Amino acid sequence: MSAVIFNLIILSIVVASIAWTVTQEEVFAEIHDYCRECSLKSKGIVTRKFFYLFTCEYCFSHWVTLGALLLTGFKLLFDDWRGYVLAFFVLPWLANQWMSIYRRLRVSIKHESAIAEIAVEEAEDAKPARRASHR
Repeated sequence: MSAVIFNLIILSIVVASIAWTVTQEEVFAEIHDYCRECSLKSKGIVTRKFFYLFTCEYCFSHWVTLGALLLTGFKLLFDDWRGYVLAFFVLPWLANQWMSIYRRLRVSIKHESAIAEIAVEEAEDAKPARRASHR
C-alpha cells in the first residue's frame, strides 16, 4: 500500500506540474492566449469548451491524468477498470491541491518581494535627505 501512495503522490505532482505549466506559465503564453480567445469567440459550444480546457488548470489536469494513466497503467485500490476510474478522479484532485499550495506560495513570495522592494525604495529615498541634513 505504501508503494501505491508513493506512486499516487508522484503522479499527482507530475500531473500538477504539466497542467500548471501549460495553463499558467509564460512559456505557453501565446498558446494560452490563443485558446482563451477561441474559447470566448468561437460559435460552437464544442469548440469553445475544447479551447477552454487549455486555459483552466483544473480541467486540463483531467486530460493530463488520462495521459498519465495510459502511460503508467496506475490503478487505485482495485486491479480492474475500477482502479482506473478511482485513479482518474483522485489524481487530478490531489494535483489541484498541489497547485493550490503552489499558488499560495507564489502569492506569498510576490507579496514579500513587493514589501522588500518598497523598503529598498524608501531607504534610497531617505539617503539624500540624510546627506542634506549632515551638510
